[in-house]
Amino acid sequence: MNILYRILFAFLYLLSLLPLRLLYLLSDILFFPLFYVVKYRRKVVEKQLAECFPGKTVRERLAVERQFYHFFCDYVMEVIKMFSISREEMKRRMEFTNLDEVRADLEREDKKFCFLYLGHYCNWEYIASLSSWIPDMHGGQIYHRIYNKAFDELFLRLRGQFGGESILMKDTLRRILTLRKQEKKVMIGFIADQLPKLENMNHWTHFLNHETSFFIGAERIAKQVDAALYYVDVERVKRGYYRATFRLMTLHPKEYADYDLTDWYARLLEESIRRRPAYWLWTHKRWKRTKEQWLEWKQSNA
Repeated sequence: MNILYRILFAFLYLLSLLPLRLLYLLSDILFFPLFYVVKYRRKVVEKQLAECFPGKTVRERLAVERQFYHFFCDYVMEVIKMFSISREEMKRRMEFTNLDEVRADLEREDKKFCFLYLGHYCNWEYIASLSSWIPDMHGGQIYHRIYNKAFDELFLRLRGQFGGESILMKDTLRRILTLRKQEKKVMIGFIADQLPKLENMNHWTHFLNHETSFFIGAERIAKQVDAALYYVDVERVKRGYYRATFRLMTLHPKEYADYDLTDWYARLLEESIRRRPAYWLWTHKRWKRTKEQWLEWKQSNA
């Protein structure tokens, strides 16, 4: 596995040395075989767009689909560029706004943690550069292991190169309780729009015209450690440039009933997606497990 990792890293690092404008040219070239020849997961994308946006015409959904694949090719090239991008260049391309307000909230004596709700929207890998903006804090993100070990190692390297810690999902609570004992304030990102396994489903909410289950770990752990909760609203300013705005949800998560914060996050993410639908990860099979399947599984395991 080390050999495969080294080969992949060497190839991607050399490719990343190309100027981004040339990588975008490769992106434009890649779009045509991906969209028209290979048709990478196009049936999945078409199905989900039709179910999520029944009010759009076929032509309108096709336009979103094409825009998504153009963006997806750009995303691939932007991730490749991360293998050699400098900290200064990354900070120029990934802007964080309202960060001073977050700092002010964390200056309170009773606040140790700030949890960030994120989605697979715009270039979520660029968000890992947040640690460059908060050197006085401990930054990190919760991650789900990639099944291919070589790619898992590659993405761990990318996400950690700016100082942030990648915390394995199953170790989240244990690690956060350890961080509570340290001096630094802590800011952790939760990409919570992934599809839980049946045994990890607890709550369903309406999201993009579907009954949808979300991971509820961010809400549960936030209540346990009294973390401030923010939604990170990401926008693509132009090709290669993004802006992430911190939107305060609450400083007091314990005041909310179970699942209210998860429902709120779902609404905020849906607003982002409806604003510019092409920038969400439509190739991900978000609804391959339904509420009906979960109810049947729950009954059979009662």
